[in-house]
Amino acid sequence: GFEITIDLREAYLREERERERDRSADGRRTTTTDEEEEEQIVFLGLGLVSVIIWACHTLKAQIDPKSKFQLRLSKLNRTVLLISSLCSEPAILLKAPPPLLHCIASSLLRCSSIITEAGSVYFRVSRVESETLVSVTNEEEEEEDERMELRRHGSETNLCHSLLRRKLHQSPGAQSHCRYDNSVMTFLRKCTRIEIHLLTPQGLEAILDVPLYGRIATLELFRPHVSIVSLMPTSFSLGGETQDFLFIATEGYKFCVLQWDSDSSELTTRAMGDVSDRIGRQTDNGQIGIIDPDCRFIGLHLYDGLFKVVPFDNKGQLKEAYNIRLEELQVLDIKFLYGCAKPTIAVLYQDNKDARHVKTYEVSQKEKDFVEGPWSQNNLDNGADLLIPVPSPLCGVLIIGEETIVYCSANALKAIPIRSSITKAYGRVDVDGSRYLLGDHAGLIHLLVITHEKEKVTGLKIELLGETSIASTISYLDNAVVFIGSSYGDSQLIKLNMQPDANGSYVEIIEQYVNLGPIVDFCVVDLERQGQGQVVTCSGAYKDGSLRIVRNGIGINEQASVELPGIKGIWSLKSSIDDAFDTFLVVSFISETRILAMNIEDELEDTEIEGFLSQVQTLFCHDAVYNQLVQITSNSVRLVSSTTRELRNKWDAPAGFTVNVATANASQVLLATGGGHLVYIEIGDGTLTEVKHAQLEYEVSCLDINPTGDNPNYSQLAAVGMWTDISVRIFVLPDLTLFTKEQLGGEIIPRSVLLCALEGISYLLCALGDGHLLNFQLDTSTGELRDRKKVSLGTQPITLRTFSSKSATHVFAASDRPSVIYSNNKKLIYSNVNLKEVSHMCPFNSGAFPDSLAIAREGELTIGTIDEIQKLHIRTIPIGEHARRICHQEQTRTFAICSLRNQPSAEESEMHFVRLLDDRDFEFLATYPLDAFEYGCSILSCSFTDDKNVYYCVGTSYVLPEENEPTKGRILVFVVEEGKLQLVAEKETKGSVYSLNAFNGKLLAAINQKIQLYKWTLRDDGTRELQSECGHHGHILALYVQTRGDFIVVGDLMKSISLLIYKISCRLLVSVLKHEEGAIEEIARDYNASWMTAVGILDDDTYLGADNCYNLFTVKRHSEAATDEERCRMEVVGEYHIGEFVNRFRHGSLVTRLPDSETSQIPTMIFGTVNGVIGVMASLPQEQYAFLEKLQTSMRKVIKGVGGLSHEQWRSFKNEKRSADARSFLDGDLIESFMDLSRRKMEEISKGMDVQVEELCKRVEELTRLH
Repeated sequence: GFEITIDLREAYLREERERERDRSADGRRTTTTDEEEEEQIVFLGLGLVSVIIWACHTLKAQIDPKSKFQLRLSKLNRTVLLISSLCSEPAILLKAPPPLLHCIASSLLRCSSIITEAGSVYFRVSRVESETLVSVTNEEEEEEDERMELRRHGSETNLCHSLLRRKLHQSPGAQSHCRYDNSVMTFLRKCTRIEIHLLTPQGLEAILDVPLYGRIATLELFRPHVSIVSLMPTSFSLGGETQDFLFIATEGYKFCVLQWDSDSSELTTRAMGDVSDRIGRQTDNGQIGIIDPDCRFIGLHLYDGLFKVVPFDNKGQLKEAYNIRLEELQVLDIKFLYGCAKPTIAVLYQDNKDARHVKTYEVSQKEKDFVEGPWSQNNLDNGADLLIPVPSPLCGVLIIGEETIVYCSANALKAIPIRSSITKAYGRVDVDGSRYLLGDHAGLIHLLVITHEKEKVTGLKIELLGETSIASTISYLDNAVVFIGSSYGDSQLIKLNMQPDANGSYVEIIEQYVNLGPIVDFCVVDLERQGQGQVVTCSGAYKDGSLRIVRNGIGINEQASVELPGIKGIWSLKSSIDDAFDTFLVVSFISETRILAMNIEDELEDTEIEGFLSQVQTLFCHDAVYNQLVQITSNSVRLVSSTTRELRNKWDAPAGFTVNVATANASQVLLATGGGHLVYIEIGDGTLTEVKHAQLEYEVSCLDINPTGDNPNYSQLAAVGMWTDISVRIFVLPDLTLFTKEQLGGEIIPRSVLLCALEGISYLLCALGDGHLLNFQLDTSTGELRDRKKVSLGTQPITLRTFSSKSATHVFAASDRPSVIYSNNKKLIYSNVNLKEVSHMCPFNSGAFPDSLAIAREGELTIGTIDEIQKLHIRTIPIGEHARRICHQEQTRTFAICSLRNQPSAEESEMHFVRLLDDRDFEFLATYPLDAFEYGCSILSCSFTDDKNVYYCVGTSYVLPEENEPTKGRILVFVVEEGKLQLVAEKETKGSVYSLNAFNGKLLAAINQKIQLYKWTLRDDGTRELQSECGHHGHILALYVQTRGDFIVVGDLMKSISLLIYKISCRLLVSVLKHEEGAIEEIARDYNASWMTAVGILDDDTYLGADNCYNLFTVKRHSEAATDEERCRMEVVGEYHIGEFVNRFRHGSLVTRLPDSETSQIPTMIFGTVNGVIGVMASLPQEQYAFLEKLQTSMRKVIKGVGGLSHEQWRSFKNEKRSADARSFLDGDLIESFMDLSRRKMEEISKGMDVQVEELCKRVEELTRLH
């Protein structure tokens, strides 16, 4: 019962005078004076004091639910409530006008993090960035009231935490397209990468994928009217008007201008710079970057109250940037307008009464200030948050709201009502801007039409076209083809049809592009029982939610198999060279050859080709021209009719010689006999003509004449591997003229060579007897072999064969670790196959087994189809709802997930479930609906002491509208019986169960601020229940928990990482019975303030954390320290900026760990991020780490980042308080890119390290085997 009066009027007036002075300034960066600093500090202090005093009183008073400004306060006894604006209680008289309240809140939020204690009140005020999807079309910033919606989709129920994890739904996916040489090229921004695709009749063809050392905030295309030169030590000319340029701004306030170089197929940097300011509060609604349509200015809204201008002069130079004071603080969107004599912007903003308006300003280059624009529009739709500038001749702007769309210009105002929705993206269809595609939060695509008579706008029309993935960006490409970029599901390439289909939709999906983000949770399992881990993720959101099964390598799906031990070779043959399907399968053994063919029951059975020798080993077989077949044995070459199966001709080896190795194509045969004799034979209609014979100085070990030119039946080159001198040679056919000789080095002979063309590039592949593979780029005109690279694919000899999949040529490398070699973006990729010890392979395309492979392995012949050729194979299980938590139970072969379904038309907009799925076909087996307002927060499969059953445990939270923090939750214990979920026990909790862990036969739960341990006890009636044993207080919010033995690692909302231990003490009871009673104590903590997003345990003393500033860090406990103080403090030993919001760490690996491999001893951890990234972390031995750190340093000097961005700065640890160089972490992506470098750059790095290139390749290859 007391009354406090605080007069802040004088501070408010001083702030206003400062604003007036700033409005007249030119906005250039200046040094803050002592008086200005003192004024800021005093004003902030006044605000804090007022809040502290007011809070002490308000803790006992009623809270005004209509308040706007929200702060989080917590008493030391952990009573949590949400309090509101500074004048909601009449008992506190703030003698100041209402705008002062906004100033106090703004002042508080200027500080990124303030922690204060006052009496019994503990609170923290933190500025929380709300990142937005910014694309070339500058997608809208999500409004404030949607943040509570996001809290229910993919983040914790705690308000502060949900705001931080809002990035879960902000997975970047900006996209734009331009024309170059009459081709449509599409640029996609994926957070820290840029993908470039070419629009072809077959769809989008990927041509480049490059990393960018920064998180991309803005992606804009523009075409300058004159050449552009940046104000940098070295100036760059940007050409002229022939092509578009790409402007990129990063969240770290760097920018660059990029140009596409078609000759080198690379992005080149033409300008770069830094647009950061020393002071200023970052915008809540995310950065906005825009370019004047006439290329006079680049505009950036980076800080509240400031608009940064980067001007072009009349010579096309980028001049020095400057700031202009912007009165509107809560800016929702800014766009440059078309058709204005002076550069003009439209600003959509919200005032302090929550009303939304649009103002226009002209940018005065001379005054470096704003001049009032030609028009303004007040009191718009409360949901308006997107501006669409309309090009000439119509000009003006479209204002997109939740319930209305308004067209505004100096001469016209038109509006239409729409069905209530939140527009997420737009794309312009016509050059004149009369038609637009709009994508909303439900995945619906609408067509908005501006009706007009000449240049006069007469109205607006809108029509529903159909449904797609929830769009984050829309780009109309050409001929009614549209790209839908989605951060919530798979991106799509769609076609808009003139007529609707049976469902009334005009949308036809042409192609889908996998997007794993946002990954909310995942588990690592071995579903196929082959010792290789697979990741099953909870991906997507809303209706685009799904489960994704991700595994490394390429799968062979077995269709048929037969036991045939001792296979020495297999080949497929046709009845006619023009047949679509193969007829025969030739299987060679040490002393015989068997011919298999498909019968009418689609079974393989023995048959005969009369012209073939069946009592000898076949060295090679092939289809030949003129409907013939060729068989090569150790003594002869036989030409057989494929229709009559009779022998037509043969060539016999000279007396005293046998054929050692041979190869053939449809019209040529090349073989080698003992003594180094090389014989070239051409195939005619019933003829075998020996064209050339050559005597070589050494024995031949392998041959190939696979055609790589335009004629698929004839090769102009032959590749020959040699014994003794360990070389590979290229001969010109038909003369057998030596073209090129390449010494392979070492003592291991080549066992298989292959000429092939992948993505239009000719290669020579040479496999050695020890499992290594050398690849060269082959210049077919000069015979030059360049870019020599060596990789290890196994430990046994490799056999190389080509095959086709989806009209593309690939190479199968058969060995003890079989692999598929393919080309992607002009780079060779090696992907392992999920089989063991394949000795031979050939394509086998039959009616019963289309597009299959015949594979000889482990004493059997297998016929199977091959997965899509890619390094990671991803299988999608659409579930139509948002899966938030997942776990696997091996004993019952099931998955359990916590999911939510949106029901816009129902009274309760969300329903939450626990669902049971079969782990083989992923069909739903059972569903347990949760209560109204009950969320599934955690899930676990575990067993308890003295109980043989395995249970699913689910932790929940009741998120009630009237509560600011959950005060109630449940722990549900299920058992799987006959494919159903049976609830066997439940335990009510006093808060949200954020985490569950199995702990020494008991259950460990994180409930709000407490860590609680439960034991599984038996009741008198024979049923079981969870009984509380002990707990630990002292956390703000215990969100993430991991355990190891008796140790418990806790990731707190704000207080970084703490380490707890469970101890058992014995008490002697009165009954002289000993009763065990445990306790949980804190033994160490990291005293840095970090807002955690995930934690992991690396070893007994080292722990891993991820924070909301996209950093990773490791802390170490000094268990052997001399003093208690040192033992209680965990030291930060590693820091690294990963640039991704990590949601989960899990132990495991995506590759098969072979016992004989050095890498099998290296522990790995997998992590999943909001943007759909799956990453691997490996704990390296010190020697290997030191070597790779030196390699990384050398590579930084040679490889320059796109846009001139520094890799070293990018990977430096940074948060709101400090930055520091990365330590104890290496960038595996950068190091592995060594294998993609040219030979010249490899040698440059090799010279700097004083290590041979081959040794560097070997060490990097070892690293690649970890994933």
